[in-house]
Amino acid sequence: MNLHAIRAIYRFEMARTFRTIVQSIVSPVLSTSLYFIVFGSAIGSQMKDIGGVPYASFIIPGLVMLSLLGESISNASFGIYLPKWSGTIYELLSSPVSFIEVVLGYVGAAASKSIMIGVLILVTARVFVPYEVMHPVWVVAFLVLTSVTFSMFGFIIGLWADSFQKLQAIPLMVITPLTFLGGAFYSINMLPSPWDKITLANPVVYLISGMRWAFFGASDVNVGISLGIILGVLVVCVTAIAWIFKTGYKLKS
Repeated sequence: MNLHAIRAIYRFEMARTFRTIVQSIVSPVLSTSLYFIVFGSAIGSQMKDIGGVPYASFIIPGLVMLSLLGESISNASFGIYLPKWSGTIYELLSSPVSFIEVVLGYVGAAASKSIMIGVLILVTARVFVPYEVMHPVWVVAFLVLTSVTFSMFGFIIGLWADSFQKLQAIPLMVITPLTFLGGAFYSINMLPSPWDKITLANPVVYLISGMRWAFFGASDVNVGISLGIILGVLVVCVTAIAWIFKTGYKLKS
């Protein structure tokens, strides 16, 4: 394992983050704070409790996941797309560095940024909403697993994309709608039939539900299923990345 290569890629990506700290970290935290102000303080004060949890607190896991998914995909996809766009990726591919080391460097940095943002959002939420965490270890576990998994998904998007427009297409047109329809602002048990069953086809439901269980000890979906879905997506992403580097798809042309 070439630890020097992993560290070099990781440090380069993290340095890029801190050079643009307003766009990379401050902006998503401020955007999420607006959700707390509007949905938590303004609308939440007029809403009934959901499952015994005040609405303002109920939406915290969903908002954390909303930010985690978007930032993980964005950070990882842009990180690997930039060398493709500038042509420097050929230097990386010709160097004595395996694809595992490349992935660890880029995905590790993207996941680190997302975890930082997730933690900052949780701290910021305290300013607007009082809440207690029932299973703090599982909150950390879901933060890390979600960040790593969707950083890998973003890495795949960055390898696949051949323009900045394509780089933004899947996050904007697929991930964001799935997140809003995944129970971020409501319980899926509130949906009428058959939508309460149809929504279970949305994988984001399981991520938000798992995080909500870690916070409040109750969720719409069994936490074991949520954990299995995250691990399943992680395995698929790892397999896809291995295939891309083995075949050279979108890398050698």
